[in-house]
Amino acid sequence: MLRSLSLALCLLAGAAPAQSVATSNGTGAVLRGLDKLTGRASDLELRSGETASFGRIEIALQECRYPEGDEAGDAFAFVTVREAGNPDPVFRGWMIASSPALNAMEHQRYDVWALRCTTS
Repeated sequence: MLRSLSLALCLLAGAAPAQSVATSNGTGAVLRGLDKLTGRASDLELRSGETASFGRIEIALQECRYPEGDEAGDAFAFVTVREAGNPDPVFRGWMIASSPALNAMEHQRYDVWALRCTTS
């Protein structure tokens, strides 16, 4: 975990000029869930504020942002993932479509990552 945080800080420090890019908010996002045990993958389309179940986890999308004027550009989705029966989040933070490993969810059975924002 500490190594991931260090890597993220190094990458963000090197990406300082890119942080000045203006973003627009999407109406939702398309996320992909993978059950590592069964190999089942599913795309989940969520609107901002919605929650979806995937196996034994619940995925809540707070918001999705993309570069202004480029709907097909990189997606930044703020997601909270909880395991059934556990009020504490397994993951809470930004997922970046172009860099899924940058802020990856660490779970023994499930994997979730952002694909793109939706605008309608």
